[in-house]
Amino acid sequence: MKVTVEFWYLVGLLLGFLGVVFTFGKLLLGEIEKRLDQRFETIDKANKDSSTHWDERFSALLEQNRREAEGWKTIEKDFLRFRAELPLQYVRRDDYVRNQTVIEAKIDSIALKIENVQLKGLQQ
Repeated sequence: MKVTVEFWYLVGLLLGFLGVVFTFGKLLLGEIEKRLDQRFETIDKANKDSSTHWDERFSALLEQNRREAEGWKTIEKDFLRFRAELPLQYVRRDDYVRNQTVIEAKIDSIALKIENVQLKGLQQ
């Protein structure tokens, strides 16, 4: 048994097969492209959501830092006011010792004078 196929019939079958392969390839690539577009849209949406989230987060942190900076400025002003008032309200140890020594010296001189008066009174 011999099977004879004409050349043009074979070319037609080959062209038909290539047409079917080309069509399936085009459909497959179309579906792949559609799926990629969906993925890119999802990624873009996620990026926008993430960007919005981080923008809100950073703005909240900046606001918090601004409030903290104002708090530190207030603390610094209070500290500088305290440093300015401190010498008026505080006596250093050296100053206290010096004043105490002067007072004790005066008391000793008064005691010496009283002792001298007592001794002179006893001698008479």
